[in-house]
Amino acid sequence: MHLPSAKRLTLHGLFAPFVLGALATSSAMAVETNPSTVLSSVPALATNASGNPETLLKLLSAGGLVMIPLLVLSVITLALILVYLVTLRRGAVAGARFMTVAETLLGKGDLLGLLAIANKHRDIAASILVRTLDFVASNPTATDEQLREIAQTEGSREASLLNQRVAWLADIATVAPMLGLLGTVFGMIRSFSVMANDVAASRPMLLAEGVAEALVATAAGLVVGIPAMIAYAWFRGRVQEMISEMEGATSLLLVKLVIARKLTHR
Repeated sequence: MHLPSAKRLTLHGLFAPFVLGALATSSAMAVETNPSTVLSSVPALATNASGNPETLLKLLSAGGLVMIPLLVLSVITLALILVYLVTLRRGAVAGARFMTVAETLLGKGDLLGLLAIANKHRDIAASILVRTLDFVASNPTATDEQLREIAQTEGSREASLLNQRVAWLADIATVAPMLGLLGTVFGMIRSFSVMANDVAASRPMLLAEGVAEALVATAAGLVVGIPAMIAYAWFRGRVQEMISEMEGATSLLLVKLVIARKLTHR
């Protein structure tokens, strides 16, 4: 469920000063106590991340528990992108073969044959045509305006289904950075809890671990969210092209269906 834009901006406005202040305070305390420890902890993770899988695994584990849902979201994002690349194509709206056969049968006035052919195709235009022909078969005296209304209603429903499919990527692009922000808050809580520790020798390392957890979680949320938003924008454009093609193909078939009914009733 999406937050309204005003509420979302308010949440970011409340959290951002706290997170930035916490980062600055904890980093300053760590540098005052032992600068070499901090400089050798967090940057070392980043510089060695490309060295081997074990170091990369350590870097990811430094992000805390929020890395688990972020990993799940990254897998889901990749799976959705692969599925959409295969299914969201213009040929799935109105294939050339189906359109040729449909126009030929409509020219002959063979509505029963057209219904049988449309039931065998999975094109979106075929699904709309099947529901329209079913309505014609159930209501032989239906007017042309009623047929257009049925076709437009089915077309709107198919367009809504297409938009809902790609909306999953938009949801992931919204949730992933929020999870990263949650991990940042957990890391800051961990850093500030070090202040209650009596062992001064371990304080710099624990502070560095908390800062590392905050930064890694934030980065992971952005790494998942940004590609998801880019993919959503691209697939949204493809969906709009498919909807435009669906409207054109449906209008063409509907006009020829109206003409075929008039020829049949003569």
